[in-house]
Parts: sequence; structure tokens; C-alpha cells
Amino acid sequence: MRIVRLGEGVDRTGRLSPAALDRTITALREYAEAIGQLRPEAVRMVATSATRDAENADEFTSRVKEVLGVAPEVVTGDEEAWLSFTGATRELMRSRGDDPVPSYLVADIGGGSTEFVLGDAREIAGARSVDIGCVRMTERHLSGDPPPFGEVAAAVADIDAALDLVASSVFPGGDPDEVSLRPRPVTLVGLAGSVTTVAGIALGLLEYDSARIHHSRISAAAVHAISAELLGMTREQRATIGVMHPGRVDVIGAGALILDRIIARFGFTDVLVSEHDILDGIAWSLC
Repeated sequence: MRIVRLGEGVDRTGRLSPAALDRTITALREYAEAIGQLRPEAVRMVATSATRDAENADEFTSRVKEVLGVAPEVVTGDEEAWLSFTGATRELMRSRGDDPVPSYLVADIGGGSTEFVLGDAREIAGARSVDIGCVRMTERHLSGDPPPFGEVAAAVADIDAALDLVASSVFPGGDPDEVSLRPRPVTLVGLAGSVTTVAGIALGLLEYDSARIHHSRISAAAVHAISAELLGMTREQRATIGVMHPGRVDVIGAGALILDRIIARFGFTDVLVSEHDILDGIAWSLC
């Protein structure tokens, strides 16, 4: 896995930067080498929020095709949400006789957007993609080191407005408690690096351990406390956290804040953390 920050600056400029493109193509050359060695039956390249928003996505597409031999599929927000849901819940969902089928609200916090899917083993009840990713929120609001109260408040207002859109489109009547026509989200499943990093901190890990993080449950109180702590740290202080990937140091405060606001908005007491996410969903889509 490589964090290449493809969406860096897209919210401000509307374009993929030359540096971001170069970082991405460098990583793809490594992937192309692995693909050549492993000789898989199928290759799928999926591009998400940054390329949906960028004016120069055609340049990205041509460079990817040159390196990988396949063009990237720029998926819609709804398609991205479905892939994330499949990856996160395929191993969780089990229907047992007449027992109720477990239902999930999956939240995939990315760099440019966050995808939400409500569903169970039988159907997807609702999905929505909103532009509140950790990179976008950092670039839009959190410039201080650490960010002052006003910047954090502005980010909260932006996130909460997006979550209102999620509530109105994913839940009937705009109210997550009115779920007579759709399955109740008994479990919040959190995906991607912001969520797994918060989980690692909550578990007190000295270094990243995916086996311990996968399917851990982190309480709402712990997420709230860690979010506040991260937002109160300097970049240098965050960099010393053992489970922190270097590519996530400057955006983890925003990512943790998004998770905290999701839990508060929809009244969950905890989050089930999954190491399986959109990457697994993309792989399953080829099977």
C-alpha cells in the first residue's frame, strides 16, 4: 500500500497537481512490476474522489494506462460506496435461520470524500457520498499547528452540514430513528486509515498491528477524546505516535473529527473498525 495524496490541492485548484501525479505514477510503476511477476487473471484500477473533481483527469487516465496497461475507472460516489460496503461487510454478514439479518451503516472516510452505505445481506437501503474527506477538510479549514478553536468549529459546521445530507438521503424522512422501510443500522462500521489509526491509538498500540485493529470496537467516548487530543497537538507531536503512518500525520486530526461527528450525529455508542474496505470490494468485484 502507498499513500500518494493524489487529491492534494484539488479542492482549492480543481486540478491534480504535477507532484501528486508523479507520486501516483511512481507507485503504479511498483504495482506494474508486481503485476508482471504475479501474472493475475484480471487487473482493475479504480479512481475515486480526486479524479471525479479534477479538470485534468484525462492526463491522469492516459498516464495510468501507459504504466499499467489498463485505464482507471473513475467510479461515481454511489459506486465507491457500494465497493466499500462489499469489502467491509462480506465476512460480517451471516443470516441464521429466522434470526434478524444484521444491518450496517458503513462509513468510509477517504481523502476527498466520505461514503456512507446502509444495508444488510439482502439489500442496500441507501447510499450517499459527501465531500468531507480528511485531506479536503484539512486544506479547507485546519491550517493552524495546532488549529485554533475557530478553525475546528468551521470544520465541524462543514461536516455536520454534510451529515444532514446523509441523514436525509440514506434514512427515510431524514431521521435515522425512522427506519420502518429500511434496515436499522445496528452497527457502525468504520473504514480506511483515519479510522484504523484512531483505533490503534485507542488500543494503546506502540506500532501498527492490523490483526489487533481489525474488528476492534472503539467507544464513542474514546473516539471523542482522541479526536480532541489530535486536534490539540502540533504536527511534530502527532508524528511521534507509534501507529501513525507518516503520510497521515497532517490530516489525522480532520479524519478523527469526521469519525467523531458521524458517531454523534447518528447516535452510535461505538464503531466497529474494519481493515477490509474498498480495496477488498474492488477485488471481490472481479470474482
